[in-house]
Amino acid sequence: MIYDVIVIGGGPSGLMACVAAAGNGASVLLLDKGNKLGRKLGISGGGRCNVTNAKETEDLIAHIPGNGRFLYSAFGHFNNRDIMAFFEGLGIELKEEDHGRMFPVTDKASSVVNTLLNKVRELGVKINTHSPVAEVLYENGHTSGVRLISGEKFKASSVIIATGGKSVPQTGSTGDGYPWAEAAGHTITELYPTEVPIVSNEKWIQNRELQGLSLRDVDLSVWNPKGKQVIHHRGDFIFTHFGVSGPIALRCSQFIRQVQKKFDVNKVEMSVDLFPDHSATELSELLMERLEAEPKKAIKNVLKGTLSERMIPLLLSKSEIDGDTTYAHLPKIQWQDFLKLLKKFSFYVVGTKSIEEAFVTGGGVHLKEINPKTMESKLMPGLFFCGEILDIHGYTGGYNITAAFSTGYTAGMHAAQGSHD
Repeated sequence: MIYDVIVIGGGPSGLMACVAAAGNGASVLLLDKGNKLGRKLGISGGGRCNVTNAKETEDLIAHIPGNGRFLYSAFGHFNNRDIMAFFEGLGIELKEEDHGRMFPVTDKASSVVNTLLNKVRELGVKINTHSPVAEVLYENGHTSGVRLISGEKFKASSVIIATGGKSVPQTGSTGDGYPWAEAAGHTITELYPTEVPIVSNEKWIQNRELQGLSLRDVDLSVWNPKGKQVIHHRGDFIFTHFGVSGPIALRCSQFIRQVQKKFDVNKVEMSVDLFPDHSATELSELLMERLEAEPKKAIKNVLKGTLSERMIPLLLSKSEIDGDTTYAHLPKIQWQDFLKLLKKFSFYVVGTKSIEEAFVTGGGVHLKEINPKTMESKLMPGLFFCGEILDIHGYTGGYNITAAFSTGYTAGMHAAQGSHD
């Protein structure tokens, strides 16, 4: 069979590529190795489907620390406003939540996935599931089609690779597209986990002293060995039996690897500011007031109203203060140490969980080899890439899916135009 465009991969970027290609008059074949399309879309936003983020373009790009600037051209074709208009035009009402995250009013990812699939079918896209691709075919320096593992061949002058990265492999993202890109002469930059839980060997982590404790609205930092702050994020995170996780820990995770690589170290310092809205002086005055008001009470009990109860024993022990000490017997130097800990509770981490356990893959097809205006390969005419296979990664919160939809739409639109040339 001959098609204008073949799309490999039925995730967010592949489905949007189908919509754009078929919408621009191309005959399109969608191939997916699994039995179900839109799996990653179905689990995004905790199963509620965070379809995009409402922030302005500059802010969006700032939240895509992995080569976000490459997306300017793609956003020119199809940006977050277009994504919202697209879904609302299909009857999916959206609502904005904290930090600009956009969700369907139904709070069900399935409503988004089903509506998108219906649109793909309505546009006449031929869908073949259970169709694992063995290779992308190239003839005379141009893309010519694909061969399935079954041996079946399909011809097309444009092929879009939308197979994702290596994260969340249960959705089908197992890195299939990288060898096909390399066969066309492309470079794959080093792959690594981003938006991934962080691992620590600290004794109190290993002993599970704080396991399950969530801290709200704190500031989490990553430091390099020279004592310089590399990144910090404010929000919520959680202590686990292996280290730390939760929104701001995930955002800091890629910087752990950067420090390890740049400085050739195993251990990286992280710290939490437990009271980001208070200076050390204000904090000291606030706590002194409480201590003076209850001078006969054990310090561990006075602190209960101010600090997370589960953290108090650890903070006191690190400052070498006996929890039963009263205000009158409080050792001055140790008390100063305790106050410092509230503003900078430091601990060391040794890395992150694996790429398979990450939400997002860092690294991918080298962007210098891709035309940002079209998503077409600069090395192999007729070959296009979109979504997480590219060396682009953002924070969680609707940024990666925005990049996927935007690059998918751009690739689909230009693949359709290329097939008519």
